[in-house]
Amino acid sequence: MILTVLIATIIILRVTGVILAADAVMTARTPQGSLAWAMSLLVIPEVAVWIYIMFGSRRFLGYVKARRRGRGTLDHLAERLLAEAAPFANRSAGPAEIFSTIERLVGQPPTTGNSATLLIDGEQTFSAMFEAIAGARDYLLISFYMFERDGLGERFRKALIDAGRRGVRVYVIYAGHASLNLPATARREYDQAGVRFTPFVSRKTFRGWLSLIAPWRRFQLNFRNHRKIVVADGEVAFIGGHNVGDDYIGQSRDQRLRPWRDTHMSLRGPAVKGVQMAWLEDWVSTAGDVPSLNWDLAREPGGSATVQIAPTGPADELETCGLMFHELFTRVRKRLWIATPYFVPDIGTVHALQLAALRGVDVRIIIPENYDARLVWLSAFTYYHEIVDAGVKVFRYQPGFMHQKVALCDDLALVGTANIDNRSFRINFEISALVHDTAFTAAVEAMLLRDLERCQPVSSDDWDKRSWWFRLQAMTARLMAPLQ
Repeated sequence: MILTVLIATIIILRVTGVILAADAVMTARTPQGSLAWAMSLLVIPEVAVWIYIMFGSRRFLGYVKARRRGRGTLDHLAERLLAEAAPFANRSAGPAEIFSTIERLVGQPPTTGNSATLLIDGEQTFSAMFEAIAGARDYLLISFYMFERDGLGERFRKALIDAGRRGVRVYVIYAGHASLNLPATARREYDQAGVRFTPFVSRKTFRGWLSLIAPWRRFQLNFRNHRKIVVADGEVAFIGGHNVGDDYIGQSRDQRLRPWRDTHMSLRGPAVKGVQMAWLEDWVSTAGDVPSLNWDLAREPGGSATVQIAPTGPADELETCGLMFHELFTRVRKRLWIATPYFVPDIGTVHALQLAALRGVDVRIIIPENYDARLVWLSAFTYYHEIVDAGVKVFRYQPGFMHQKVALCDDLALVGTANIDNRSFRINFEISALVHDTAFTAAVEAMLLRDLERCQPVSSDDWDKRSWWFRLQAMTARLMAPLQ
């Protein structure tokens, strides 16, 4: 009997492997990915089938279906937003060609009349967030990749519960697999205060329904909502690199990661509604309903900044995040300064960086000396000789851990959640703000110059000086770049 079951299981898995291999050939993101998946599914289906079910999907289909099912309401809101934003739309100021391209990618126009404030490190960021949460009168929209059970997590939990108890509608999205240590008692407290708290996981597809059977192993695990969003009353929005946890205020238990270096920003003005729309699509995907929100834009401009909100993710028709960065890298003429904790670029990005340096652009890339993800850290070393020899300047940030996602492209500043890696470009849901404003750009420049003072430059022979064993580890890690 056992032998019969075993033979039947093997046959089913091998047939499934053939079917999934065909699916991989038709849908994988790259030819290399197609070949790797197809070979593994045909040769070792007993292992590869399960890995493919969890990691092989190209699109986050539950999100697409939820968006289509709610298309009437969401489209109506999007059309209203575009109409309301028309007086603030600014397609001629600053890098007009870049804004035009990114508008076509993400479906949101750049708007003027915004006020953008740079928030450096955790104390500034969470002080401003707690003030906005305490001042909210109608609703709060929250989305974070991680909610930790620690000191900051407890402060944030109490702030949301207090808001809920005073009648503010509070909606929270979190990445379920990244916050598995959130206890059921905490969720009950949210429920009792009227706070709606939901994990970002799709149950609108076959894979999503399977996740109900084994909720600890999400069948769309490879897709992550990496966005960090706070919106209060549709009037102020926050996005950037911080999650909710003590690490992000420099109190990590791992001494190597102290101090934690990160960057956030706050926005007021028409661009806030663009952040709100990105959050709403996520909410519709995971919760299914459309809350009543404030879509009225202020009649008086709130500032001088032109801002392009760029939500990107695997539910888009195109690989929007990678295309956005490629557009930025190929358009710059004077400087391209990038700060990213995870640097695992695809070949197109490597070429764009090389070409920028070769045409005389001042290309500087800041990455951390220490790491919280060893495979990603190892992979980064393998790119040094490819870009440094072309004139790209690479710097390793020495103290603690640098987690910010910031760029300066000539006089355009970018702050957001996206890293320069395959996961952000193709797999994660991300959000970025591109800001054209003299004061904001100057603040970002001054911040990055201070960061550069804490860095050590990478030499062109850094890779060659490493031991054979280290280089083998790094090259092996690079083979896993699509999953990092």
